[in-house]
Amino acid sequence: MIGQLLPTPMPHEPKTLTPPPKPGSKDERVAVAISYERGSDNAPRVVAKGRGHVADTILAIAREHGIAVRNDAALAEVLAQIELDRQIPVEAYVAVAEILSYLYRARNQSGARS
Repeated sequence: MIGQLLPTPMPHEPKTLTPPPKPGSKDERVAVAISYERGSDNAPRVVAKGRGHVADTILAIAREHGIAVRNDAALAEVLAQIELDRQIPVEAYVAVAEILSYLYRARNQSGARS
């Protein structure tokens, strides 16, 4: 899961009354979910993507299922241009490989603590 997260105010922090980002603005949250099944997929593919509230839902589902999330707004923007269920382009392989490596390490570290 790749996306941009905005910081959530802590309970002791004063909340500011700022409007949400406008759709399509550079501050709008973007989330893209990718999937890769070793042995059956030739390359990772985009399985979910969205902006604003849809991005929030994708991130919430990831958290509910214990899926690690990596923040990379630039890569999320690139991957958001890919049609659903399509493989990522060759140009994104290196960046996505780094993300997958991070996620696999995070999964293994959390499993080692259990």
